[in-house]
Amino acid sequence: MKALSRFFSALVQKYLPDPFVFALILTIILFVSGIFFTQHTPVEMVEFWGSGFWNLLAFAMQMSLVLVTGHALASSPLVKRNLTKLAGIAKTPAQGVILVTLGAAIASLINWGFGLIVGALFAKEVAKRVPGSDYRFLIACAYIGFLTWHGGLSGSIPLVAATPGNPMEKTAGIIPLTQTIFTDYNLFITVALLIALPVMTRLMMPTGKEVVEIDPRLLAEEETAATAAVKAPVAKTFAVRMENSRVLGILIALLGYAYLIYYFANKGFKVDINTVNLLFFTTGLLLHGTPLSYMNAVVNAAKGTAGIIIQFPFYAGIQGMMEQSGLGGMITNAFISISTPATFPFLAFLSSGFVNFFVPSGGGHWVVQGPFIMPAAQQLGVDPGIAAMAIAYGEAWMNMAQPFWALPALAIAGLSVRDIMGYCVTTLLVSGVIFAIGLSFF
Repeated sequence: MKALSRFFSALVQKYLPDPFVFALILTIILFVSGIFFTQHTPVEMVEFWGSGFWNLLAFAMQMSLVLVTGHALASSPLVKRNLTKLAGIAKTPAQGVILVTLGAAIASLINWGFGLIVGALFAKEVAKRVPGSDYRFLIACAYIGFLTWHGGLSGSIPLVAATPGNPMEKTAGIIPLTQTIFTDYNLFITVALLIALPVMTRLMMPTGKEVVEIDPRLLAEEETAATAAVKAPVAKTFAVRMENSRVLGILIALLGYAYLIYYFANKGFKVDINTVNLLFFTTGLLLHGTPLSYMNAVVNAAKGTAGIIIQFPFYAGIQGMMEQSGLGGMITNAFISISTPATFPFLAFLSSGFVNFFVPSGGGHWVVQGPFIMPAAQQLGVDPGIAAMAIAYGEAWMNMAQPFWALPALAIAGLSVRDIMGYCVTTLLVSGVIFAIGLSFF
């Protein structure tokens, strides 16, 4: 494992560009591929790209809010205190690696944005408290824990599939969470990942001269700035009192909880992206105590959305070319054409992983692959929930080689994508076995 991670780390350091540059390169590859493989003219490919460029604005806003509300919740005093206490459990670098991986994996099951941010913050706490810890590798462990997210409560494909009005409702109908997240095969995959990922990261852990520790001054400066901001004197005006009113924060939080109770009471336990965002928004506001404190947390969290804001339009353009040129269908149908009812889930998983290079978004996958995967599943007699989760797992799995979703954690850590992706690619190879077993035998 260690030799494999060294090999991929060296490879990534040489050849993996910045995620934004990666998106630009993929745009060019798709543009040229559409001309050569689908017989469309350059003018038509330009039209497909431009017409799709803004198609994910609503989804980008939803995903940004998932990240922002998760980050704000993770940075609340109660959660941060518990992170510090948990970090104190680790006494050795190896224990720190296992703790960060497991903690990030569990947090990602609750909410993907929460998991990304909690994992990164937790990794920094462990690096700070455990001498001899490799800071880069701890951040890699936090991102590796993200592998569990699409089987959890914020998995975008099962949530979108369970939401009325989603793009595949007419084809596959509404797929309730009891057929996706709350199933035996998802339980197996999730538990297997929770056990395997900490073991894998422990085996990959750098030792000796390979270890790169964090500069303690960076953490000290961060704490000093935060403390100075809290202690800055302010006049007790009416405006300041409102900004720091705990009553106002509690009332709005109660309003949010009241709506969620009303929603679930009338529509059943139908969790979608919007209900998850509202839950984390109200909980974050409640835990921060005051509107101003929560707003400051949101401002800090919003910095991590830069990658989403600038890259989602390009991936929407790529998605437009994939969908309108027929390339997405060609890729998916190539896998479907060799499928049987028994092999279909795994081959759909592989096709999703391949498409994820070009559309690193769960919701985007549903738009690009759903129109091909779901009718084929119906034709072969495959459960629609399994087909949907195969798409979801493939997207989560290939994130270990696609740097898009590592951006928020890297922004918090102050690292480059090349610092962690070698370890993630190693995880990709091993974890694929778990997904294959879960989809093929459960």
